[in-house]
Amino acid sequence: METPGSQTSLHRANLERVVRAVRMAGSLTQAEIARTTGLSAATVSNIVRELKDGGTVEVISTSAGGRRARSVSLSGDAGIVIGVDFGHTHLRVAVGNLAHQVLAEEAEPLDVDASSAEGFDRAEHLVKRLVAASGISQDKVIGVGLGVPGPIDVESGTLGSTSILPGWKGINPSQELAGRLGVPVYVDNDANLGALGELVWGSGRGVKDLAYIKVASGVGAGLVISGQIYRGPGGTAGEIGHITLDESGPVCRCGNRGCLETFTAARYVLPLLQSSHAPGLTMEKVVQLAREGDPGCRRVIVDVGRHIGSGVATLCNLLNPSRVVLGGDLAEAGELVLGPIRDSVSRYAIPSAARQLSVLPGALGGRAEVLGALALVLNEMGDSTLLDSALPASTPAFT
Repeated sequence: METPGSQTSLHRANLERVVRAVRMAGSLTQAEIARTTGLSAATVSNIVRELKDGGTVEVISTSAGGRRARSVSLSGDAGIVIGVDFGHTHLRVAVGNLAHQVLAEEAEPLDVDASSAEGFDRAEHLVKRLVAASGISQDKVIGVGLGVPGPIDVESGTLGSTSILPGWKGINPSQELAGRLGVPVYVDNDANLGALGELVWGSGRGVKDLAYIKVASGVGAGLVISGQIYRGPGGTAGEIGHITLDESGPVCRCGNRGCLETFTAARYVLPLLQSSHAPGLTMEKVVQLAREGDPGCRRVIVDVGRHIGSGVATLCNLLNPSRVVLGGDLAEAGELVLGPIRDSVSRYAIPSAARQLSVLPGALGGRAEVLGALALVLNEMGDSTLLDSALPASTPAFT
């Protein structure tokens, strides 16, 4: 038995600190581990050797700053994590290991709004198929990250807004998928997962405070403060789409008037172009036409960027992030949308906050949310899961 303050408990705590640092970063040199954990180089060296002998980490020779170094990552055999992303029109699943390597990934069209049962049926089938195709033992699955296009109520675990996914009323997504797969499932909204994905793999790497803005059928923001997703006590932090721009503007689905969403989301923007363009126009197509020089599409994209910039300015004044990452199809418009965002920020944000802010397109495109779902599991799983891997599992996977 470990006594608090004993050498055994201190050693255990140091093991967990090293595992946590490597787990979150994907790979680190031993020098980086020492800086991240505050442990001495000698202690890190001893712990890494112990973890390597136990099969928890892998060590390879590399270089850092022109000098020889040893890169440490979690063993590819230590376990796998699964990401599931429900968009309004798609389902995407990814399988990855604890060294931040994606082993398999697939997406398929799906009308998620129509039926939660069909959505979970398809997700269960796709997860099991990808795991089987990867040749991975099911008992290696540590957990599943699940993204849904709406806020999750922290207390109940259900969707916080039934107007966003009416077919999911009363559904607890985490419990539903966990019951089908027999492994822990961690759930969050798509904007938060997009922020996590870009933070770990994309345009947010290296920063501690950022906002990920996703514009699709709605508008949301994933907020990262001091390196952690900020959800708020009710789980609804980041609903930037419902900042009021014009109290006499269009009625929003939330019941208010003139929300940012009513000037930027696809459901409100696309009708502006219906009279001058062919039926079946999508936001992706609008961005493509705008890049090709279509004047109507260019004007719409610029206006959307200007309105998003007003919302971002409000975020700057309140939270002072160092970076804003624009995700979704709109990010493909590049400077056509980013320029107006920056212009609005310069106009409406406090000058000191605006000067410190960089506005970048997402690097991951439509994969941001599913990669964020993988990162969610890496965030939430306990380090003891790896250190105690010799203990028998209490529940078999995929029962």
